[in-house]
Amino acid sequence: MLAYVLCMVLLAIGIYGMVAKKNVIKMIVGLAVTEYAVNMLLVVLGWRKDGIPPILAPDHPEQVTRVGDTLHASSQFLATTVDPLPQALVLTSIVVGLAVVALAVALAVRIYQKYGTFDITEIRKLKG
Repeated sequence: MLAYVLCMVLLAIGIYGMVAKKNVIKMIVGLAVTEYAVNMLLVVLGWRKDGIPPILAPDHPEQVTRVGDTLHASSQFLATTVDPLPQALVLTSIVVGLAVVALAVALAVRIYQKYGTFDITEIRKLKG
């Protein structure tokens, strides 16, 4: 449960960086932190403990039915492994996120070349 809370805190920090900051570079860093928080949440959602995702596990560990000795080795392995789908989604998300951040940095460089500042309030004043 702590991992989910940390994901949400990281997500809140990233959203704060995108919304409250006036510097374009700080906004890009907030975007990257938000992407990392979502990736971390996807990985945490795919993790399993005793064959049950932690978010669905009961509050008391004695209620969890453990994998019996009568099952085959492959069934035991499948019951306790991490779900590969979130991992594949995170790999794709990392590549897309890298492209988005690279595009945002390229736009920030062009904004600086044109206006000479990264401050959004100054850029808004320099319309024309």
